[in-house]
Amino acid sequence: ALLACASETVVPATGTLVDVADVVEAGAVAPVNGISSSGQPDEAALRVFADSGYSAVIDMRGPDEDRGMANERATVEGMGLDYIAFPIASGAEINFDTAKELDALLQGIDGPVLLHCGSGNRVGALLALRHSLNGASDDEALERGREAGLTGLEPLIKERLGEK
Repeated sequence: ALLACASETVVPATGTLVDVADVVEAGAVAPVNGISSSGQPDEAALRVFADSGYSAVIDMRGPDEDRGMANERATVEGMGLDYIAFPIASGAEINFDTAKELDALLQGIDGPVLLHCGSGNRVGALLALRHSLNGASDDEALERGREAGLTGLEPLIKERLGEK
């Protein structure tokens, strides 16, 4: 019976990044240190996050990016979650000032949070900078960023870490 319960929860083995299809298949999701990151969730995935006790969704996609649903804000809020638009539309917005803003935002949310962009790359980038701000070494910050979805923006993050 314990194994059956355990198999219903997706707990990311390597970090905060979750695959939305896996979340839907499992029917449950658990955050790492209060955070899950992902690419664009669909309505079914958002329902699983809501049913799993998440408090908020932070959407890092720009206003003109396709979300695959008519109105993500209305969908999220209709499920009882807070929806926070935190658009990151360019590499110039991925910096320590924005990471500080994200950190303050996260500190003000009571309960687990889903952060998403299109793939998780922007989320991982800002979380890497956030970890650096909170005392992580550059290597630790990069690893935490990778665990949250950092891929193609890694050279930019290395550059930003060098600017500290």
